[in-house]
Amino acid sequence: MNLDIEQLPAACDVLVVGAGPAGSAAAQLLARGGRDVVLIDQHAFPRDKACGDGLIPDAHEALRRLSVWDAVMGEAQPARFVRCVGPRGGRIDVPAMLAVLPRRRLDEIVCRAAVAAGARMFAPLRFIQPLEDGDAVVGARLQHGEVTRELRARWVVLATGAVPQALLAAGMALRHTPSGVALRGYVKHEAPAASINALEVVWHRTLAPGYGWIFPCPGGVFNIGVGTLDRPTRQPGGEANLRQVFDDFTRIHTPARELLAGGTLLGPLKGAPLRCTLEGARLSRPGLLVTGEAAGSTYSFTGEGIGKALETGIHAAQALLAGARQGDAVVRADYEARLLALKPRFDLYAQANRANRHPWLADLVIWRARRSARLRQRLAGVLDETRNPGDLFTARGLLHLFTE
Repeated sequence: MNLDIEQLPAACDVLVVGAGPAGSAAAQLLARGGRDVVLIDQHAFPRDKACGDGLIPDAHEALRRLSVWDAVMGEAQPARFVRCVGPRGGRIDVPAMLAVLPRRRLDEIVCRAAVAAGARMFAPLRFIQPLEDGDAVVGARLQHGEVTRELRARWVVLATGAVPQALLAAGMALRHTPSGVALRGYVKHEAPAASINALEVVWHRTLAPGYGWIFPCPGGVFNIGVGTLDRPTRQPGGEANLRQVFDDFTRIHTPARELLAGGTLLGPLKGAPLRCTLEGARLSRPGLLVTGEAAGSTYSFTGEGIGKALETGIHAAQALLAGARQGDAVVRADYEARLLALKPRFDLYAQANRANRHPWLADLVIWRARRSARLRQRLAGVLDETRNPGDLFTARGLLHLFTE
């Protein structure tokens, strides 16, 4: 799948930088639309990626649009519920179409589909900086080992994730710091497979302003982790020690503690920054689009990012294909309008993020949902994006809890 760097062309129609979900989605649709696409990544595939690995309904929809849903679900661990666990131990199972597949395999499947559609993949190859003609981006300077190459392109699509170096080099970063951070590990343990059969999310004052999770992967493996969407501090002037938060999670949540005590940790814990709420970066400049988590495509509150990364990558490709004959300004306006149309929903998830800061809110919602079928339906609607998550945690929303 990774072509020899010596085969790197001097020019292409579109250079896609980053072969994760957003970049590979864009590359596939562009290649399918007849564009000459070069797809690069700083790591050779397959490669690991720190993530919760959960696939919620928006990811399923995007994977279908990319014609890879069958391949993904052929390997993924399906689940029927998100199990929400409150600080006092109350829990509610929220139904949805769900699955878990480690990003090492998910990203490889989506990337291979892009290559099968005609995109040329080169890795490891690192983006150094854009080639510029005035304000316009006309390609990129790339590096492989000690060798530097230049590649001319009509368009460059940056899909480089939450690490800001590429955004900074391209002059697209509005904020250097991430929106949050997460830490996860994989634990193999056959015994809990029957009892941990949902995507389990846990709120507790010890974990605030974040949460913990346990997601069942295929083969008796569990993704266990903690995250925060608030750039929190555990002491004045200092960032939270996520390893301590992880240890707190395994101490206060019995299934997490038993999983670690009786299972085998597969490799070290890995952390990753998160960029949320479609904020922190410019979305375009002449000749360049920013997409995926580089554009802030992860939701606050849930930390879910795979589906929206795929979706923003699809939007980038669609804007480029639709505006090919109408000029740079039309493409950029179309793309930015597509993402700005998503922004109100991202803002609602940012409102709902107050539940991570104040876990008693999660306790209240869980307590009421156990007594209200209508509220359980509202929670399911949050997962499939048919209901407003912010309504649950506003003063008006909390008042409505008692009328459901």
